[in-house]
Amino acid sequence: MMIIFPLVYLFAFTLAMSDIVRGKKEGFMLFLIFGLSIYTTVLSVTFMLGLRNIIIYLQSFKEILIVVVLSFSIWKLKTKIKFHYIDYLIIGFFGYTIMYAILPIGEQGFVDRIMACRTLSFFVLVYFCGRLFKSEEIYISKYFHYVLVVSIVAALVMFTEVLNDQHLQTSTGYADYNFYLFNLEPSGNFGLTWTFESEGGYKRFASFFANPLEFASATIIALSVLAALYTAENYSLKLDKFGYIALGATLFSIIFAFSRSAFASYFILVYAYSLITKRKFITNTVHAGAALVAIYITYLLTKEQDQNDGIQMVIINTLNFSNPSSVGHLVEWIQGALAIASNPLGLGLGSSGRIGGTLGENIGGENQFIIVGVQAGILALLLYLVIYISFIKEGIKWFHRLEGKEKKICLALLLIKIGFIVPSLTSEIESSSYISYFTWFLSGLFVSVISTKVAVIEHKSTEIEPANA
Repeated sequence: MMIIFPLVYLFAFTLAMSDIVRGKKEGFMLFLIFGLSIYTTVLSVTFMLGLRNIIIYLQSFKEILIVVVLSFSIWKLKTKIKFHYIDYLIIGFFGYTIMYAILPIGEQGFVDRIMACRTLSFFVLVYFCGRLFKSEEIYISKYFHYVLVVSIVAALVMFTEVLNDQHLQTSTGYADYNFYLFNLEPSGNFGLTWTFESEGGYKRFASFFANPLEFASATIIALSVLAALYTAENYSLKLDKFGYIALGATLFSIIFAFSRSAFASYFILVYAYSLITKRKFITNTVHAGAALVAIYITYLLTKEQDQNDGIQMVIINTLNFSNPSSVGHLVEWIQGALAIASNPLGLGLGSSGRIGGTLGENIGGENQFIIVGVQAGILALLLYLVIYISFIKEGIKWFHRLEGKEKKICLALLLIKIGFIVPSLTSEIESSSYISYFTWFLSGLFVSVISTKVAVIEHKSTEIEPANA
């Protein structure tokens, strides 16, 4: 039964490559959505089936597609690109981190530095794939619907997990694959990793994603896409039957993924949406909900603690930073901040993040921003932060100026960036291929849209000036 995952992966890659060969480069979005969402499950099932020798080829599919699409886009360029300031920031980040990979900086060998650089900076190539697209070249609503299809199917898979009280990963060879590829021993009470469980004995489910954190982040993407897809030009939210099903799927998923950071981000995202679209009903509903939550938390803090009440203990220990996960995050943040302070130029690639964890040298590996700073120093961290903030700023600036599909692209990206602020503080969000690839492709597409708009505005102003002369 589990062989269905590798088959879907191979079919998505073949279909995407077939579209690209026929000149439809948007076809690679099929693989990005349907292939990368099951990426880790595909690899672990392949390992379980005894086909470990082909894992390296399956892993390379995503890079092959990006290089092919990027090369195809450059080959087909007919006009000179007018770079946006975000383009320069991203190119600067890429060049700076490449230097850290090439030069013998840090304790890691050349191959390990290249691997770490791929995790840290490959998003730049994905970004430029989107950057070299024109909005008219891609039927964005279709692919947004595909994202929601993945979200609904993921919720259905998770429903079977909850019903059977068993993680899908116990049947996919996940633990053996992790040990073979990342040298990670099985941990926790379920023979997977501690990520799959929470304080109070609650299981955290991941559906067919790599882990509950990736699943929760994918749910944030789905909610952002849902909001963008169903928001009308007058900023009203008009859901059809499919939209309601998708919304229910995201809520169900975020609850049972049981990621506190993503759960908070889910409602922060809803609140941000209400402010951006000026929907007072949603804003007031969130305010009322927040007041009720505050009252409930106050009640929990004042009543006698019941050690058998798992939910109560999770909430209280999260607030006072006494639960193991919260303490772990805090310790990692402090270690990372101290490492950056004592080594402002960085410790070298591979000293933090997923690659660092594999090599046993994971300093500050619980925060996407700190991971960048520990490896490549303060300058790289500042560049990354400026890039992140710039997308939010430009999204707010352009949302009310754009129309149609361009407005949908803008709103989806803006909500994703806002929704990922908190999860980025507690995980290496760029290590997920699905999350990273989708977000950065959409980022490039958005900059392509606004760059075109700026060029049109500048062209019109140059035509008006001679007429007034």
